[in-house]
Amino acid sequence: MSEEPPTLLKHLCNQLDMDVPQMVEQFAKTADEVIGKGGNNPTCSERTAKRWRAGGVNPASLSPDTRRVLESMFGRRVPDLFAPPTQLDPQAPAFDLEHEIDMTARDAQDDASAAAAASISDTSLDQLADDVTTLAREYASIAPIQAFQRGKTLQQQLQDQRDRTQVPAQQQRLLELLGQVTALLAASAFNLGAFDSARRLARSADLYGETARFEPLRAYCDGILAYIAYFTGMPAEAVAKARRAQAYGGLGDVARQRLLAIEARAHGYLGDVESALRALRLSEDVDSDTRDSLHDDIGGEFGFSTERLAMSSSSTALLIHDAEHAEQAARKALALIEQRPEEARSAHVLGSASADLAMARLLDNDVEAAREALTPVWAIPADQRVTGVLVRAGQIQHYLTRPAFRGAMLPRELRDRVEDFTRTATTHQLTGPALLQLEA
Repeated sequence: MSEEPPTLLKHLCNQLDMDVPQMVEQFAKTADEVIGKGGNNPTCSERTAKRWRAGGVNPASLSPDTRRVLESMFGRRVPDLFAPPTQLDPQAPAFDLEHEIDMTARDAQDDASAAAAASISDTSLDQLADDVTTLAREYASIAPIQAFQRGKTLQQQLQDQRDRTQVPAQQQRLLELLGQVTALLAASAFNLGAFDSARRLARSADLYGETARFEPLRAYCDGILAYIAYFTGMPAEAVAKARRAQAYGGLGDVARQRLLAIEARAHGYLGDVESALRALRLSEDVDSDTRDSLHDDIGGEFGFSTERLAMSSSSTALLIHDAEHAEQAARKALALIEQRPEEARSAHVLGSASADLAMARLLDNDVEAAREALTPVWAIPADQRVTGVLVRAGQIQHYLTRPAFRGAMLPRELRDRVEDFTRTATTHQLTGPALLQLEA
């Protein structure tokens, strides 16, 4: 006499002649049909399938989506599937009132357990929110690849939690957090030079913001898209994105400074000096004493520090060939960043402001002073040489090829050093329209 299967699930698999690999394959197909979340569908490995068939599994530990797939596959309730198969008694009465009452009570208990299981701990959610905030605030002082890896881990954790809860307030909070971490992934991809992926991630973050009705996040995402347009030689699109972002409601002063600074640089790239100066002046004069929960309360990469504003102003001034203003703004940025602890200094701002200062001095034909200004740039680690720094270094290298500098030893040494700096960067070396901005 064969041994009785330990679970009804195993009994049904035996009847269907379904081995473990076939069960795994059927689970995936059913998940596609029943759940339809693509890469976020529940999964079943061979190890999991063997454990389910052997018994000892608490049905309440399964996610609602997993329960739905199993019930669709076998046409039985999950608690019954993980219980031993019942013996059919041919002498049993057609209707057993006690059994019916017992089953009704068990159904109610299972449904209540499922409802309780369809939520997550608020403490866990608080910790994830803290982790996202920490990443945003540490972003400027770590390598973009490290930020991307940490963000990817957080994104997976948030997606897993979202599958486990049906509580509206928790779903809303998870949508906001997923939008924030996806926006940080977009910023990381941008700084790594992966523009197409950065654009896709920024749009995904914007969709989270739209679903959650979180307008400061949508404004931040449009700002990233404006940066991408700017650095890929589409300044008119950058202006449009920056202006659209400013139309969102609920933005604080920091958000508006950031977007106006982006708009100013895009106008400068277009050669529209009047519009560039106007946006630049507005970015420096924003003072309505308003805040928002993303750019101010979380801050960090979502913020826009005073040194970053000064650095951006120096870049705009260079684009409109105002070397004096560019030098003043770059020096201000460097003075502000020196006030921060060394471990909290942004390599992006430090390198970009130093390169802008060097370029301003090159516009005044002072190569020796430009070399001095570039000193902090050479110390930037290879894995922190982000897009903005590499583009500015490329501008300097290109500018030093002008006929006035040919044959001179110091310009040649600087060109060679910039070339080595970009070549040894672990991020992508960029070429294209952005390198030619100063000659527009």
